[in-house]
Amino acid sequence: QVQLVESGGGLVQAGGSLRLSCAASGRTLSTYAMGWFRQAPGKEREFVAAMPWSGGSSYYADSVKGRFTISRDNAKNTVYLQMNSLKPEDTAVYYCAAEPRIQFNSVTMKFGSWGQGTQVTVSS
Repeated sequence: QVQLVESGGGLVQAGGSLRLSCAASGRTLSTYAMGWFRQAPGKEREFVAAMPWSGGSSYYADSVKGRFTISRDNAKNTVYLQMNSLKPEDTAVYYCAAEPRIQFNSVTMKFGSWGQGTQVTVSS
């Protein structure tokens, strides 16, 4: 089982940027598809972005396309989410997730391992 720890959340004004990091331990990151999800107060958790493997295709929710970028550094066992042009509606707890690459399904976006989350608050 891989362990995931997110960091980099905080308070930012609308239009600003943040970069979230997700440090993985216990397993080699290169064997995992990685993703980011978020959950706003009173709402269900929703998919944000995913990258099955380094250098491969990336997937994004329509709401973040063109503003957010997922990347991964397998040597550092770390995944990043660069968030630009932030909006108040991006306010949520952001979670990092991992799924063994051989099990990854880009249709279901099902992930089996989760971090504890990091809070992102965007003020208007």
